[in-house]
Parts: sequence; structure tokens; C-alpha cells
Amino acid sequence: MNVRPINEEYSVSGQIQVADLDEIKALGFKSIVCHRPDGEEAGQPNFDEIAARAAALGLAIKHIPVGPMGVTPDAVAAMVDALDDFERPMLGYCRSGARSTATYEHSLRQR
Repeated sequence: MNVRPINEEYSVSGQIQVADLDEIKALGFKSIVCHRPDGEEAGQPNFDEIAARAAALGLAIKHIPVGPMGVTPDAVAAMVDALDDFERPMLGYCRSGARSTATYEHSLRQR
């Protein structure tokens, strides 16, 4: 896991594992947004696996998959909702962090 801060409220990472969630919580994150579609790559954990452990730790979590079409208006709207509803600091993740960064940047223009 390679967490990269965008600002004091939002950071991004590549794919996380269930085992990373305890560290994510310890780092002070309050919420997580996954921008990676399930089944994108062999061996990738399903969102439901991540979400179950996140919920057990008291972390809010939302799945806003961004696929080959790139950042869509629906993804931006869902991210705006997450930013309105979830406590921060927030961690966004995808395969590399690029989609999580782009979705966040687009959502800032809509708020």
C-alpha cells in the first residue's frame, strides 16, 4: 500500500487488501472510496471483502467504480455525495491511484 496525500482531507492509493484496513484505520482515515471495478484483474479482492472489514472497523466505505470509459458524470455525482456524507480524511483507491485522483478532482469542480 502506497498512500499519497492529495491534500489534508483526501489521499489515494493503489489496490488495498483486507489486511491493510487496520493500518488505514491506524493512519487516521475515517472513510474509503473504491474506484476500481470488481474483477478487473486476477487476484484482486472483491469490494465486498474490503467493505466487510472496513465496516467492522467503523470506516465508512463506498464503491464508485470507474472503468474503461473513464470518469463519468455518474461517478462524479457519486463522489460528490461521498464527500458530502463521509467524514474525512478519506482514502480513495483503484489499481494505481490515478482514477481516484481524477474522480476527486472532477468532483471538486461540481461542489
